[in-house]
Amino acid sequence: MDKQLIAERFSRAIPTYPQEANVQRQIADKMIHLLTEYISFPCSKVIEFGCGTGIYSRMLLQALRPEELFLNDLCPEMKYCCEDILRKEQVSFLPGDAETVPFPAESTLITSCSALQWFESPENFFKKCNALLNKQGYFAFSTFGKENMKEIRELTGNGLPYRSREELVAALSTHFDILHSEEELISLSFDNPLKVLYHLKQTGVTGISGTSSQQLRTRRDLQLFSERYTQEFAQGTSVSLTYHPIYIIAKKKKI
Repeated sequence: MDKQLIAERFSRAIPTYPQEANVQRQIADKMIHLLTEYISFPCSKVIEFGCGTGIYSRMLLQALRPEELFLNDLCPEMKYCCEDILRKEQVSFLPGDAETVPFPAESTLITSCSALQWFESPENFFKKCNALLNKQGYFAFSTFGKENMKEIRELTGNGLPYRSREELVAALSTHFDILHSEEELISLSFDNPLKVLYHLKQTGVTGISGTSSQQLRTRRDLQLFSERYTQEFAQGTSVSLTYHPIYIIAKKKKI
């Protein structure tokens, strides 16, 4: 996992991400609904890793009203996207790789939306989070499963090492009681494959899921990609792109 490349891609997508990330916003809405259903209030100290431009962060602040909210992201530039909520006394920003950066201990909730798929070792991170939570702490996140962007993977042979819901639950169960887990498939429609690539670029994903300029460097490459994409994934006059979100709400095991 090239963390520098990941950071560069998402930094470049800052201006376009909020209007293009409709699926991520839909997932964030669902996460907030699940949090309010399954966790106990109040959440005094909340950590969000992979906050990005703050779509989920703003929802967390409004729904949970934490006494302290720590926002983390690999891209230090994301701090400027969250300036409106960082002006609030209870909100602060912790830049850096969530897998290695120190987080505050005795937290009530550690949460994230659409970020865990970029991690080198989610399993080690689960152990880290367990140690950081207080005795009644919760760990809640959404990530993406193996069917995510299956169209891109099938055509390029590349993609992230997605875990299945079952694999995530098994890894979590050492440290947490699973309160809720579910998954769904969301299919987006685009006029043509080039608009799929444009969508991915606008959300910062292109280049990591196998659609980099190294593979699609010439007009001929793009033409062949478009032809194959249309042949394999046409839906009437449009083409599809699949998202596969997974939602998990867990609570620290009692010792």
